[in-house]
Amino acid sequence: MGKKVFVAMSGGVDSSVSAYILKKCGFEVVGVTMCFNLYIKDRRKPVCCDYEAIEKARNVALYLGIKHYVLNFGEVLKEKIIKNFCNEYFKGRTPNPCVDCNHYIKFGALLEKVLSFGADFFATGHYARIEKDGLGRYYLKRAKDIYKDQSYFLYHLTQDKLKRVIFPIGDYLKDQVRQIARELKLSIAERPASQDICFLPTDDYREFLSLYFKDKIKEGEIVDKDGNVLGRHRGICFYTFGQREGLGLSGGPFYIIKLDKEKNQIVVGRKEDVYTQRFFVKDPHFINEPIKNKIVLGVKIRYNHKQVPAEIFPKSGYLEIRFFEPQSAVTPGQSAVFYKDDIVVGGGVIETE
Repeated sequence: MGKKVFVAMSGGVDSSVSAYILKKCGFEVVGVTMCFNLYIKDRRKPVCCDYEAIEKARNVALYLGIKHYVLNFGEVLKEKIIKNFCNEYFKGRTPNPCVDCNHYIKFGALLEKVLSFGADFFATGHYARIEKDGLGRYYLKRAKDIYKDQSYFLYHLTQDKLKRVIFPIGDYLKDQVRQIARELKLSIAERPASQDICFLPTDDYREFLSLYFKDKIKEGEIVDKDGNVLGRHRGICFYTFGQREGLGLSGGPFYIIKLDKEKNQIVVGRKEDVYTQRFFVKDPHFINEPIKNKIVLGVKIRYNHKQVPAEIFPKSGYLEIRFFEPQSAVTPGQSAVFYKDDIVVGGGVIETE
C-alpha cells in the first residue's frame, strides 16, 4: 500500500477529481469532509460543508472505493473566522474569510487532525502548485490555469506544511478536471464551483449582520472631505471602501474614501480619491526567507485584482508598499499577496494608515 493521503472533499468537482488522481497514482486515499453544525436562519442557498455537500462527498468516496470521514470544526469556525469577520466589518474594514479559513481551518485544525490520524500527506482541490528545489526548500506557485488560480488564498502556508500538502489539480485546467469527472460518470461532474461564504444564509453579508448583530448597528452621517453632511448611512458595517452604489446621495457620483468608526461617519469623495499609491502590511508572513531589503515584486490587493509591480520596503514589524501607478480601492482588511514571477513570496493584511 502506498503513502496515506487524506483528501479534503467538499462534494465538488475539484476535490473529487483530486481524490481520484491520487488513488490512480497509488496513494492510500482517505476522504475527509468538514461540517460546522451551523444553525443559520433562513438559509436560501447550498454551500460547501452543508448536509448536501457531505452526502455528495460520501457518494463520491463510495464510488471511488475509499474511506470517508466527517469532522466537525464548528467551534474553530466561530472563534477564528466568524468573530473576525464581524469585528472587521464593525470597524469599517473588509475581511477575507476565505484566507482565514485556509489559515486556521483547512491548513490549521484540519491538517493537524489528519496528521494525528496517521496521514503522510494532506491534499485539497485548490488550484495551486508546490515545487521543491535542490536544497529542500518548498515553493508555492500559481496554478497552470491562471483563471482559476487560488494561490492568493494560501500565502500563510509554511515550509513544514508545504512538505505535507499536495495540490493534485494544480497542473490541470478546469475544463480538464471537469472532463475527468465526466469520464468517471461522477454525479457531481457539472456541479458549479462554490463561490460563497459557508456561514452566510445568502450572498449578502449585510443580511447576516442584520440577523445576528442588529443591536450593534448604528446609523450615522455621510460627509464629504470638508465635513459637510450629505446624508445618512445605515451602519458602517454595511459599506466598504471604494463603494459607489447604495449611498443615496445626490450630486454624485460619490465614492467611499473612509469609514470612521470613532465618529461613526462615512467620508465620500470623487473617483480619483479612491486611488492609493502607498499602503502598509503589519506582521507579514513569508513562505521562505523574509524580505530584508527593498525589492520590487508583483502585488495583488484582492483575489480578482490583476497583479501589478510595487516597491516593498521592510520596516520593523511591517512592510511599506509603494505602487508605481496608483491602484483603486486598496481596502483595509483585505490581503495583499506578493509574487516573484509565479512564486508566492508571502503576504499580509492591508492597512492604509
